[in-house]
Amino acid sequence: SLTEYKLSIAPEIDIMEYCRKEWRGNTQVAKRMRKGYEAVAQKFASIRRVRGDNYCALRATLFQALSQTTQLPNWLQSEDFTLLPENLLSKYDWIRQWQLKEKLGRKMGEISDEIKEYLILLRKKWKNISEIKGPVEKQEACDKLFKNEEDEYSLYEALKFLMLNTAIELYNDDKNGRRVPVFSWLLFARDTSSNPCQLMHNHLNHIGHSGGLEQVEMFLLAYALQHTIQVYRLYKYSTDEFITLYPNDPEEGWPVVTLITEDDRHYNIPVRMCQETVL
Repeated sequence: SLTEYKLSIAPEIDIMEYCRKEWRGNTQVAKRMRKGYEAVAQKFASIRRVRGDNYCALRATLFQALSQTTQLPNWLQSEDFTLLPENLLSKYDWIRQWQLKEKLGRKMGEISDEIKEYLILLRKKWKNISEIKGPVEKQEACDKLFKNEEDEYSLYEALKFLMLNTAIELYNDDKNGRRVPVFSWLLFARDTSSNPCQLMHNHLNHIGHSGGLEQVEMFLLAYALQHTIQVYRLYKYSTDEFITLYPNDPEEGWPVVTLITEDDRHYNIPVRMCQETVL
């Protein structure tokens, strides 16, 4: 229905009921998807559909991170956090070509101020939700936030900018001979993103507009948020890649968020972890 389409995150539905509706046929693909959903249903009771635009990886990850947060992460607390835009712009003039929410041709100062507003909003919303004790109230606050289009899309701009900042740090670390995670080499080994400037022009500027996140950018998102993103990749059922972790050697102490994908393009979220049966 139209109203449901407008919802960024649809209400929860039983995971196997959803699977039966979506995958009825007897093709090999349908059989594999059903097996994949059965495996997920061992751990989670329900699924929530995520609105399928080019922000869906950011949307699903942020929603899961906020719905289970209990404290404001350290990186969000640092005093320098909101100074990021002006600090980066003072060093890298090309950031002026950052594309903000379909508005082109801004002056440098405006971009810096606007991104700063988005970062402040991210910190504020994260803090407010982390302080809510009851799980039901926390979920309601997340639902409400993801029904507010203006705030929601502003938060995605903040995430994209944090991804750019992380990419710049990794790129500089590598150039200065420091150890960087393997995905960072892969990120900058692409013809279209051999440095952070190209990454911004050819990838980050397009996220949400004409493209979503590629696999290697899921790693970048995980590092930017300092969360491990665990993804059930249903079409990879019965292979080593069925459950993929970004990063694959998670940092200790990073919270874990779980997503589901059927094709590495669109992500939904599993909810209601099943109680482990006590034998």
